[in-house]
Amino acid sequence: QVQLVESGGGLVQAGGSLRVSCAASRRTFSMGWFRQAPGKEREFVAAIDWSGDSTLYADSVKGRFTISRDNAKNTMYLQMNSLKPEDTAVYYCAATLLIGATIHRSEYNYWGQGMQVTVSS
Repeated sequence: QVQLVESGGGLVQAGGSLRVSCAASRRTFSMGWFRQAPGKEREFVAAIDWSGDSTLYADSVKGRFTISRDNAKNTMYLQMNSLKPEDTAVYYCAATLLIGATIHRSEYNYWGQGMQVTVSS
């Protein structure tokens, strides 16, 4: 089992930046971020492979968000820049048993509790 704990969420103005973190209870393979806005399905945001060398992004965040990881600390990060009101959602970190990064929600085995990110206009 892997426990995942997100931190760093909160309220930020449009155009601002926020860095969120996900601490894992032990070393993990590939990981990712998803988000869920009110009334919408949970959607893929970004993913990173086990080594940190390969990343994937949703088109909606490409060029604005950066995913990274520090395996020595068992922690994954999401740097979010140029935030927009439509980025408002509950953000979840997740981990898979795969080595390669994946966008598919069904391939993630472990999930954090989620944290609110609100971008005001």
